Amino acid sequence: MKKLQTDIQYKNWLADLKSKVRSIQIKAALAVNKELLTFYWELGTDIVQKQSTTNWGDGFLSQLSADLMAEFPDMKGFSVRNLKYARQWYLFYSSDSQIGSPVIGQQLVAQLENEFSQQAVGQIGKQPAAQFVKQAVSQITQIPWGHNIAIISKCKNMKEALYYVSNTIAHNWSRSVLVHQIESGLYRREGKSISNFTAALPKPQSDLALQTLKDPYIFDFLSMSKDYNERELEKGLVEHITHFLLELGAGFAYIGRQVPLQVGERDFFIDLLFYHTRLHCYVVIELKTADFEPEHAGKLNFYIKAIDEQLRKDGDQPTIGILLCKNRDKVVAEYALSDIHKPIGVSEYQLTHLLPENLKSSLPSIEEIEAEFSGGSDE
Repeated sequence: MKKLQTDIQYKNWLADLKSKVRSIQIKAALAVNKELLTFYWELGTDIVQKQSTTNWGDGFLSQLSADLMAEFPDMKGFSVRNLKYARQWYLFYSSDSQIGSPVIGQQLVAQLENEFSQQAVGQIGKQPAAQFVKQAVSQITQIPWGHNIAIISKCKNMKEALYYVSNTIAHNWSRSVLVHQIESGLYRREGKSISNFTAALPKPQSDLALQTLKDPYIFDFLSMSKDYNERELEKGLVEHITHFLLELGAGFAYIGRQVPLQVGERDFFIDLLFYHTRLHCYVVIELKTADFEPEHAGKLNFYIKAIDEQLRKDGDQPTIGILLCKNRDKVVAEYALSDIHKPIGVSEYQLTHLLPENLKSSLPSIEEIEAEFSGGSDE
């Protein structure tokens, strides 16, 4: 026995077997989840149909819950609350105003082409609404029931909901991460930043880069001193790097802060440097506690050029710059980027503090912090 435990061939084979077992467990769990959610969808469909065609009264769901739990005491999905969720889930996706008509609107089709596989979309623009609902169900049954409840409880329409469904599938979000993304308004913020990516990058790189930007970025995990500057903001973001990466989005790999660059006889320092694993490029992030100024774009352009010359290797795509500032005038930012050929995005950020009421009086208010931005150092 001891000889086997030290045998390399046996250990490698055992490790391979363990990996296969885990893979089977995951696949089995996903299959069970899909079957269960398909049943919930059919149950919600039946509940809506029965309530519209019978006169069973308001106690219908309570009686159904009691009968099902008596027959299946080990199953936890038959509470009155869960039956109501099944009904709400069905109604959310089957009667959404974006479907309404016999044919799906082109705007929703465009959204689906980005979020679903081409095979799933197919000729969906020519399909009746019922067929579209069938396609949507094939997606929503791929994520856990708790995720689905969170989505229909917090999203305003199907287009927003499908955005979070597809991202949950793509990035394997936990429920807490999903809820954070919904509550922070990721759907409304993603791709809304001002940039020159379309002009500075080829497709599809420019489209992917646009999707990485948000406006504004929300840093609700920082507790800053009243008179903080860029260095303190930068330090706070690095200290909470997990939260910061979550807000930046999928694909950002942290490299360092105050990354040194030597150009000529001078030394320069980049606030934050990342590598984006999906875009396959370096990402330079510059922080400004004041409003956007045109010279900020010039400085970031200089840093991007230096990274391209000194760090970029064969296979790397062009380096991207993101400038995070407290406020920015849209027209000024567009003018500043119009003749810059390096890809740069300009976004605002917001600081929010989730604090107990008894602590708020002893800490600076958001208004007080914002008042300090205009006096912050510009390093």
